[in-house]
Amino acid sequence: MNSQRLTTQFGPQSTAAEVIAGIDLTGRRAIVTGGASGIGVETARALAGANAEVTLAVRNLEAGERAAADITVSTGNKRVLVAPLDLADQASIAALVAGWNGPLHLLVNNAGISGLSDLQLTSGGWEMQFATNHLGHFALALGLHEALASAGNARIVSLSSVGHKRSPVVFDDINFTARPYDPLIAYGQSKTANVLFAVEATRRWAGDGITVNAVHPGTIPTTNLTRHLPPQSPADLRASLIRTYKTVVEFKTVKQGAATSVLVATAPQIEGIGGRYFEDCNEAPVVDPGTPGTFGVFAYALDPEAAARLWQVSIDALPRSPGVTPRA
Repeated sequence: MNSQRLTTQFGPQSTAAEVIAGIDLTGRRAIVTGGASGIGVETARALAGANAEVTLAVRNLEAGERAAADITVSTGNKRVLVAPLDLADQASIAALVAGWNGPLHLLVNNAGISGLSDLQLTSGGWEMQFATNHLGHFALALGLHEALASAGNARIVSLSSVGHKRSPVVFDDINFTARPYDPLIAYGQSKTANVLFAVEATRRWAGDGITVNAVHPGTIPTTNLTRHLPPQSPADLRASLIRTYKTVVEFKTVKQGAATSVLVATAPQIEGIGGRYFEDCNEAPVVDPGTPGTFGVFAYALDPEAAARLWQVSIDALPRSPGVTPRA
């Protein structure tokens, strides 16, 4: 645990453009998964606006091309690229890795799914939300490790959620073979896994100049993340979240939602810092279950023993293919 929380001058209403103002990313290369919509496209826009080369790694190439063209028009940066990526398909991940050449300075693991009403398993037998939100990004980061290490001072941003409070990673039954499937519990453990990845990857890779932090972007009711949930009004969504997390919920715009990712990816004061959980552009406090009035992060999401165990589970889950060679 960190004895001193890292704080900044920014807060919940800050936008991606505000937190990156004055930062020059010329010569830096970034990948943003899920960069065709929502906070992903605004994250990519901010990075491109600071002169980075940005690759949108997306399932829908047509949507990705539209987003890239829009970012180029709004920023004047012509180095906005598109690559196919399906995080539930290990072959797709391996193909992206195999096609990447040269250093990678920023990897923003932004894509995700939530709210699958029925239990869905990948061909490898993994629950779909865990497989997409965690295992896919885990494999991608492992495959791109050498590119990140060669960049020097590379950063990975792992998008988690307040939803991590729904569940720790239930190692004895990740895939709901012995308990009833609950889509919100499944989503919760996948988001806890995103934080645990940041903890263990930083421990293992900081010596390679790679640090990883997790972020909760805030509640943005207009993104594709909720596409599998039943339609509901913003008022109903807010009421549901208040009941669940017992705190005031303020919705954010996509530009505000991208701010914490962009800050963690680029802020000079976070250089060399990893294994932490940020929300509202500041490191979040560790809170006890049931604590009202704040989001924060639960201790189990930062537990180093759970992080090490998840790493091994994830290594064992990956196919032994050239693009995703496991690292000890």
